[in-house]
Amino acid sequence: MKLSDYLDRIGFEGPVAPDRSTLETVQTRHHLSIPYENLDVQLGRPLTIDPEAAFAKLVTRRRGGWCYEMNGLMGWALGEIGFKVTRLTGAVMRSAAGDANIGNHLVLRVDLPGGPVLADVGLGDGPFTPFELMEGPLTVRGLEFRLESLEGGWWRIHNHALCRPPNFDVHPQVSGEDVLAARCAWLQSDPASMFVQTLICQRFTPDGHVDLVGRVLRRVGPTGVTETVLASADELVAVLEDVFGLVEPEAARLWPQMCARHAAVFG
Repeated sequence: MKLSDYLDRIGFEGPVAPDRSTLETVQTRHHLSIPYENLDVQLGRPLTIDPEAAFAKLVTRRRGGWCYEMNGLMGWALGEIGFKVTRLTGAVMRSAAGDANIGNHLVLRVDLPGGPVLADVGLGDGPFTPFELMEGPLTVRGLEFRLESLEGGWWRIHNHALCRPPNFDVHPQVSGEDVLAARCAWLQSDPASMFVQTLICQRFTPDGHVDLVGRVLRRVGPTGVTETVLASADELVAVLEDVFGLVEPEAARLWPQMCARHAAVFG
């Protein structure tokens, strides 16, 4: 694992230092260079929360990944640069499922001289830049987020209106590798997991965002939102490569289950 290889992968140029400017640039470049995706889950390939495995996949093999891999890799890189990084057990949609969802999201706390911030490249279309835990609205790239203080030291990040998960919770002091590992295993194996049920690929663009959820390709940009329903396995493989930079011919064998899921959801 070489820091220089990671920086090349995300297109980071110039010197690095454990400061706010470097952190913001690393997160921005990671967002624009490495897509969020769960292809391996869909294809039945086991995943872990190990940053070394994430490096081999996302950097060496130039793939994308989900939160355990995306934030795991960036957290390792930030540590190599000299930042103090803590891996937190976040909880997407804890608002609906309660504490059972703790650990279904890995979030990074980065301690800066001015205080801690959260950094997150693992939500797909969540906050684009690091942010302080401060109650109230948060505007990022023209999109409106909101931070809410909860009981017990928890915080709820309300995502922008077009984001897939409406919210996620995080506690700046709650970190547990065993919890993260257990949820990572469940999310990639249990039939009730959305990651087992549905293909998800997402990436940021310089002026917006594009995602593929099942057969529906959605583009969000300055002129609005457009949606297209993929029509064939060949189109799926082409979109993965052309839109998300993912060369994965085996994805074609997912097409029958994607069609069945689309019919079940949309009729």
